[in-house]
Parts: sequence; C-alpha cells; structure tokens
Amino acid sequence: MKPEPYQTAQNLIDSLFPGCDGAVLSGSVVRGEATATSDLDIVVFDSETLQSYRESFIFEQWPVEVFVHNLESYRHFFSSDCERGRPSMPRMVAEGKVIRDTGVLAAIRTEARDLLEKGPEPWSRKTIALKRYFLTDVLEDFEGAERRDEGLFIAGSLMIQLSEFILRTNGAWCGDSKWHARALKQFDSSLAERLTRAFDHYYRTGEKEQAVCFTDDVLAEHGGRLFNGFSIGKV
Repeated sequence: MKPEPYQTAQNLIDSLFPGCDGAVLSGSVVRGEATATSDLDIVVFDSETLQSYRESFIFEQWPVEVFVHNLESYRHFFSSDCERGRPSMPRMVAEGKVIRDTGVLAAIRTEARDLLEKGPEPWSRKTIALKRYFLTDVLEDFEGAERRDEGLFIAGSLMIQLSEFILRTNGAWCGDSKWHARALKQFDSSLAERLTRAFDHYYRTGEKEQAVCFTDDVLAEHGGRLFNGFSIGKV
C-alpha cells in the first residue's frame, strides 16, 4: 500500500523544497479519480528559482511529477497552454489542493480560474476551414482504408481531430490523451457518448458507417467536407 498522497506531498515539499513560497497537489488523486498507475502532480512556486523546470522521480513509493516555477515564469505556461486550447497548468493550479502557501497562491489561483472561465480564443474562419480540410482528408483516408492495421491508426487520428474540432468550434477547452474524453463529457455528455459508441463500434466490428456518419454530421454544421477550391499560401 502506498502512503496517503497528501501527506506524501507535504513530506516531499518539506524535504525537497523547504523554502518554497507555495505548492499545490493536483491531478487524479485530488479529483478522486486515481488509478493503480496514477502519480502525484505537484506545482511548486519558488521566488528563488531562476528557470522553470519539470522533473519526474519516485518519492515514498509514489511516482511524482513536479512543475517548478518562480513567481513570474508560470505566466508563460499559462499563456502557451491557453493558446493551444489545452489549459493543463491553469487547471492544475486552479483545481489543486494547497500544500504550502506563504501568501502568494491566492492571486495565482485567481489568474488560473479567470483563464479557465474565460475559455479559449475563438477559432477564426480561416482556422476552421483549415481544420475542416484536414479533418476531411483523414475522414476520406478512413473511408478508403482496406488494411485493418492502417484503419486502426487512421481511426485514432480521426477521433482526436474530430473531438478537437467539436470542442474548439464551440468555444470549449480541449486536452491531450484522456483529457479529450473528459473535455467532451464536460461539454456535452450525450455527444461524447455518441462519438465513443461510433468509434467503439468500428474497433469491435470493423464497420465504419457510424463513425463516418457522425463525422459528417459534425462537419455539416460548418459547411461539410472541404477539398475542392481549398488552398494554403496561394498568392
């Protein structure tokens, strides 16, 4: 049995970052979603740190990832995460459980929550067209795939691009890996279930129709598939 995660996080901060200004425990152990392979995600704020860094190691039987920032450098990561539409750092800071605070965390956590509440910058018409084009390309590759091994990889790519397209065209945050599923459920649980059913059906049976129809339904809201007449960089 691993030791209790919050106490482990406190011990880690006392041992490795005794002079830090603030620290937050985040991730699945805080959300009550921990699995056998979950780690401890800890964000550390230290005014003496010259440069942000990330480090992974084992501490008291727990795999740990620490994200270390000074009192200014975290803003670069807040900004870059939000530009990508994947607010990993703001989410960790906003939703995490405070381990230590010398008085700096309230303002930082308010920044993070404000960014999350604001949502990502809307995609421009040009960006939506570009995403439609690439989504059309992978959809048609999926339709035409005759080899099972190729179809599996194409389906995975299609599912990721499709979930991003749904979320971003609706002004919602997306994510990476498992966060695609979580973001879709948070945005529209019934839509997320339909997408999952359609692709699960393909993976189990090899039948593509449900996944193709679902993708076409999503694209139809923005003009449908896009190929003829599309160009990039033409003067």
